[in-house]
Amino acid sequence: MRLILTLLLLVLAPLIVAAQDAGDGQKPAVLIADELFISQDRVLVARGNVEAFQGTSRMTAQEIRYDRSTGALTVQGPIVLTDAGQSTILASAAELDSRLQAGLLKGARLVLSQQLQLAAIQLQRVSPRYDQLYKTAVTSCQVCEDGKPPLWQIRAKRVIHDREERQLYFDQAQFMIRNTTIAYLPRLRLPDPTLERATGFLIPSLRTTSELATGIKVPYFIVIDDHRDVTVTPYISSRTRTLELRYRQAFVNGRIEFNTAISRDDERPGDTRGYVFGFGAFELQNDFRLTFDIETTSDDAYLKDYDFSDKDRLDSELNVQRARRDEFISGSLIAFRSLRDEDDNSTLPTIVADGVYEKRFFPSLTGGEFRLNAKAHSHYRYSDDDIVGRDVSRFNVDASWLRGWTLPGGLRTETTLTLAGDIFNVTQDSTTNQNQTQLTPGGAIAFRYPMARQSAEGVTHFLEPVAQIGWTGGDRLDIPNEESTRVEFDAGNLLSLSRFPAPDRRERGTVGAYGINWARSDPEGLETSLTLGQVFRNMADDSFSESSGLTGGTSDFLVAGQMKTRTGWAITARTLFSDSFDFTKAEIRGQYSNARTSVTGMYLWLVEDADISSADDVSEISLDGSYRVDRHWTANADWRYDLTDNRATTVGIGFNYSNECVTVDVSAARRFTTSTSLEPSTSLGFNIGLRGFSARKGTDTYARTCKS
Repeated sequence: MRLILTLLLLVLAPLIVAAQDAGDGQKPAVLIADELFISQDRVLVARGNVEAFQGTSRMTAQEIRYDRSTGALTVQGPIVLTDAGQSTILASAAELDSRLQAGLLKGARLVLSQQLQLAAIQLQRVSPRYDQLYKTAVTSCQVCEDGKPPLWQIRAKRVIHDREERQLYFDQAQFMIRNTTIAYLPRLRLPDPTLERATGFLIPSLRTTSELATGIKVPYFIVIDDHRDVTVTPYISSRTRTLELRYRQAFVNGRIEFNTAISRDDERPGDTRGYVFGFGAFELQNDFRLTFDIETTSDDAYLKDYDFSDKDRLDSELNVQRARRDEFISGSLIAFRSLRDEDDNSTLPTIVADGVYEKRFFPSLTGGEFRLNAKAHSHYRYSDDDIVGRDVSRFNVDASWLRGWTLPGGLRTETTLTLAGDIFNVTQDSTTNQNQTQLTPGGAIAFRYPMARQSAEGVTHFLEPVAQIGWTGGDRLDIPNEESTRVEFDAGNLLSLSRFPAPDRRERGTVGAYGINWARSDPEGLETSLTLGQVFRNMADDSFSESSGLTGGTSDFLVAGQMKTRTGWAITARTLFSDSFDFTKAEIRGQYSNARTSVTGMYLWLVEDADISSADDVSEISLDGSYRVDRHWTANADWRYDLTDNRATTVGIGFNYSNECVTVDVSAARRFTTSTSLEPSTSLGFNIGLRGFSARKGTDTYARTCKS
């Protein structure tokens, strides 16, 4: 029966309403109901599970009466009126026009984006753009029937909702916590929660540090246009006057962002302090990509004093690159600045230029793969002193041919032949010839024997013994080691002709390596892997430092492994030790996570090594984690401890409270490190945000409930 009445109404109702609306081009309203009839006074009555549609608006009610002579709809509730999913109006009764765009609703409640609710004695739809609410209470908290007021609310004599600009305008607004009025504002404008960007104040925050005392930050967000915005943040305390700025702009092919601040404080009286960090990325023609970043500061302590960054070495870089399947091109210019007390920037390579070109070919005549690699590098020191002001430039070309075969029985053989040419230019160093060149041939053959077995339970075991023998000809040039001072020996370069990170150094002579790879995969969720290996050579290489594990004719033993489980555990470890079990390096990282808990930990050990300016052993442990106490409370903490000095480096703790209407963050942190420019520091932070207006958006959702 409902289907017959619906079809009948789809024919009749548009004819009735369209007669009135034909002149303005608006779509007519369509009614669907259980019962439909026309009364004696020629009023169309739809009764029982009534639904009305007009454009993007949809209304449900118990009864709707349409007066043909006036074009008005009289609606009996409960009424639910939605508009394109952005807003919902609940009311007890209403009188609306035929397009559902104007009229009066009584006992109305407006819900925006399922976050913010505005309860009013009556709501007037002035036009398709404006809703006007009288004697209104606004909150994103659940309003319960026990008579208790919500945690917070804004009461106003009148609220106007601009649906086009998505703004809320309040007349005679009172901000209340429970029943207590905290602030009174004759006029107030706030964006509604459907608006992503709007000019106005963001969440203020309180910050207390031992250097800068207690201060407040009040960010103000300014929308310049659809593609640009700026955030201005005054930071005021008894010891500092700071202005922070953030500028963002989006382009058709990229974006930029700049963060900066300028300060006058009691830490350095009479000095103006500041910093600038900038970033940009652009897609260029022919698949090229341009990126840049700028990092500069007025003094070595400013970034940490104001908690802008923990970096102790800044780099500003301009880079252009293109990556394709068989080709890679990159060019970059970098300016470095160290903030460490022990570093002298005039004697450090502060201006660095790099260029890289790599190309792969697959010749049909010889088979396999041919690689051509060309690199150019130059670094400059500001100092003009001999040796400590040394400047170096180099150009390297490396051609290599690689091919693999699978022999009978499953033995995999991989062959590599290389020929490299190097040109060096060294200036401001009386101990080294300025121009030097070399031609370096090399080759290697590697063997792998992969084996796999699967048990009846579906567990897969993989075992692969590996071995390589390689040779690199020529003698090393008498040039200083500028780029290959820190060498990492790991599973990734066990089978390599050279383990130096840059081509200013190459391993020479005959070098062999052997190892074994093992992995186990369990369909129940446990995955483990292990790599063991060692390198040996016919003569020691004094360019390897003690901490590399590659000194002498035989390297330290390499052991690296990983374990993962479905229950949230992940552990990765790597270590280097000699045949007498003297450890050169050890590192272990662990992580555990589930629905409520997330913990990450790391332990690091590094032997004393004067070649890399490490005068003492390095031994430290760090932990970082969070725990969701209940549906509202989350606790987090971090801790870093120096085992060599037997003291904490940093420690922090924080709490977050979130529900459907408010978010509160409280944090405390202590930095124990000292230097000539930094003193130990303690900082406290406090942030509060009202959901529905200014609270940051996240993936967490909170069901509205009146249960405690």
